[in-house]
Amino acid sequence: MEWWFILIFIFGGLIILFAMGLPVAYAFLTVNTIAAFLLWNGVSGLEQITLNISSSITNFTFVTIPMFILMGEIMFRTGLGDKVFEAVSNWFGRLPGRLSVVAVGNGALFSVLSGSSVASTVLLGKLLIPEMLKKNYSKQMSIGPILGSAGLATMIPPTALGILLASIASIPVGKFLFAIILPGVLLAILFLLYIVIRAYLQPNLAPIYDVEKVPLSKKLIDTLKYIIPLGLVIFLLLGVLLLGIATPSQSAVLGAVGTILLSYFYGGLTWRKLFDSLTGTFTTTVMIFMIIIASSTFSQVLSFTGVTQNIVGLVDNVAAHPLVILLLIQIILLILGCFLEPLSIMMMTLPILMPISQSLGFDPLWFGAIILLNMQMATITPPFGMDLFAMKGVLRDTRITMIDIYKSVTPFLILNLICLLLMILFPFITLWLPSFIQ
Repeated sequence: MEWWFILIFIFGGLIILFAMGLPVAYAFLTVNTIAAFLLWNGVSGLEQITLNISSSITNFTFVTIPMFILMGEIMFRTGLGDKVFEAVSNWFGRLPGRLSVVAVGNGALFSVLSGSSVASTVLLGKLLIPEMLKKNYSKQMSIGPILGSAGLATMIPPTALGILLASIASIPVGKFLFAIILPGVLLAILFLLYIVIRAYLQPNLAPIYDVEKVPLSKKLIDTLKYIIPLGLVIFLLLGVLLLGIATPSQSAVLGAVGTILLSYFYGGLTWRKLFDSLTGTFTTTVMIFMIIIASSTFSQVLSFTGVTQNIVGLVDNVAAHPLVILLLIQIILLILGCFLEPLSIMMMTLPILMPISQSLGFDPLWFGAIILLNMQMATITPPFGMDLFAMKGVLRDTRITMIDIYKSVTPFLILNLICLLLMILFPFITLWLPSFIQ
């Protein structure tokens, strides 16, 4: 059987199952099982799948996955971010586009608390949109910054989508999470510069309004009480690694312990919230491990049937610079992002793209970080980005249409593309922090 026919059969089956509404992991497991039975000698193929299930998830580095998820669950459920939100807001004063800047600042914060761009979209939308509309902010300067900054949850750890990408692509999760920190910060800076400059040039889009004056002493006290303590968690995640005290897996455990202690001393952690956080962690971890199992078997099916090798061979025979091929890959992913959700795209493409990247000599951390930013864009790309519909849900009682949301998010998509190009042109943005980790 020709490899291209097998490729059409596999991807055609996936598209049909997606259209039927079958969850991503189950769709891949179904296709894997059928392909293994037909292509791996019947029952022997099914036995091989069983062996793959064990080997694909019995990896000590995967300890980081539940630990990062637990951090996000604890912070989110204990309301640790509420006081931090207020403390951050107090520092912005009468800055042009103040509420839009607050959206980006707290989007970066909530990315640490939730790890989900959809959750950040809903949370920031409910907190800020009513106030923005009351202050006569334009749609572009209210909806756009929230959608853009919510996407930071994809690029700043602990990011669920980042953990999934690293797991599917067989990239060390701990190193990968460090690789995306500077790109995430760079993206936030681009958002802030755009908002402040545009609000300064077009003040009617984000009118300056009187802000209740907060004494410097209160700002400093709130910063010491609510912002600085978060530095403890950051130190337990980053500092111990940079000092060579702990491995990525150990630092993830320390970060989870630090988060639990911090939530306890803030008074927000109860036995019920701890139980709910653990339950949420177990549920999400099982889902991620199912996806890892499905992805691992999917990769083996493609490799066994010769699909991967033939596609890599085709790319190797293309007389083009590797960066040109990289840009073509990003364009294809952007087009897919207009119609599919990121997880489906990653599971369908990474088993093919990672071998291609290796044949072209790309660093897997760098290549993976670029793809993650592309997947972040998929969540806000018209017409079917998940975050766009989450925002519409927040605005269901207003006259704002989906067209308004599409227009508002466009400048932030352009800023994402600028960040993507900077990551491609300057790989050290991605590779500098991981270079400190052994």
